[in-house]
Amino acid sequence: MASMIAVNLEPDRLRVGSRGSINRMVEKVQQEKYTSQYAGNDVFEDNRSRNTSNAAQTGSTLLEQGQSAVDDARVSSTSALPSAPICRQFWKAGNYSDAHGSRVNLQSGKTYLHVHPMFLHSNATSHTWAFGAIAELLDNAIDEIQNGATFVMVDKISNPRDGSSALLIQDDGGGMDPEAIRRCISFGFSDKKSSEAIGQYGNGFKTSSMRLGADVIVFTRHMEERSATQSIGLLSYSFLMRMGHDRIIVPMVDYEFNTDIGKFGISRRHTNESFQANLSLLLQWSPYSSETELLKQFDDVGLHGTKVVIYNLWYNDDGNLELDFNKDPQDICIEGDTRKVESLPAWRTVKEQHIANRLHYSLRAYMSILYLRIPETFCIKLRGQVVMPHNLADDLKFPEYILYKPQAGGLREVNVITTIGFVKDAPHVNIHGFNIYHKNRCI
Repeated sequence: MASMIAVNLEPDRLRVGSRGSINRMVEKVQQEKYTSQYAGNDVFEDNRSRNTSNAAQTGSTLLEQGQSAVDDARVSSTSALPSAPICRQFWKAGNYSDAHGSRVNLQSGKTYLHVHPMFLHSNATSHTWAFGAIAELLDNAIDEIQNGATFVMVDKISNPRDGSSALLIQDDGGGMDPEAIRRCISFGFSDKKSSEAIGQYGNGFKTSSMRLGADVIVFTRHMEERSATQSIGLLSYSFLMRMGHDRIIVPMVDYEFNTDIGKFGISRRHTNESFQANLSLLLQWSPYSSETELLKQFDDVGLHGTKVVIYNLWYNDDGNLELDFNKDPQDICIEGDTRKVESLPAWRTVKEQHIANRLHYSLRAYMSILYLRIPETFCIKLRGQVVMPHNLADDLKFPEYILYKPQAGGLREVNVITTIGFVKDAPHVNIHGFNIYHKNRCI
């Protein structure tokens, strides 16, 4: 197994910055004065206004991206909103009829094409494997290495509202400003301009989070030269389905650091009315029942970073949590996916414990081979323990290295060094296959 140089993870590295430290960083550069004021509208409403103007020239419809709760204040429902029970098994949760859902009329008279909440589920079915969804969330943290990220951690936490298990994924990357988190939670946006970034299409967060649980809440803190912001956003399948909404509504609140008083206050992009409307939905549908509890989640974020909490996790067909947190206190396993293999009794245990079999049900095993190389300044932690990278090429005997030169249309695309060999325990351990890494990521 490959060795890893220890990364400094003292508590001070993870602890939130004091008011003074944030204040000093913000005051390093002269404060920019706002040249315009938001009239209490969320960023989606601002975008919608511009899009509506553009749509007037090309047609009467447009695709509305990730509407916020405050935008929905302009929508009037014409029917009651009965509860729509949600099946807790992912592959059955899409069996939903919107016959009793809300019917909405836009008071402005405009016609919109909305993203229906059911798309959250159908979009997430692109992940047939739960670990693949977790990997996509890890990719976001890996992409933040270029912004100074030093760790990503995956852990189990308890939902304070009902004590159920929830999944935490947290990094100390650059975080997101208010507009960036809106692009993250809505559809079809991507801020990743680097050719080395793993994610490019702005869809991974939605597919992966909704594949793991019905609801996700995001806490993010971002610092720029002239300002510091922190935002909270909620993407809740439970909320949308139980309230019978026919569009995706994303409650979101933003805070700005006020250097005069040395603490965060309500962002100037909100009116008090819009802020309270969004906050009310967050407190009703998130695991946290007060604004104080919400803000406490930033205590370990530091000066910048992002915390993702996925809750109301999905169950498997046997009625158990799909993610098994109890089998190994230092791992997350997939319930019931331990593979029994046919082999001679003397070799059965060796074969079953080979990483090629374990990675199918052990997140620690899968994460160890997920990335070909990880910078020495960065580490992945699972349930409090560093994940040691495992280079599969080190498991081979009689290795050979072949320069692969694929061609397309008569043009040479790239030269790739491939490593080929036998597993060290062959022929007693009959394991075969191949792993392909693209942009450092096993695909």
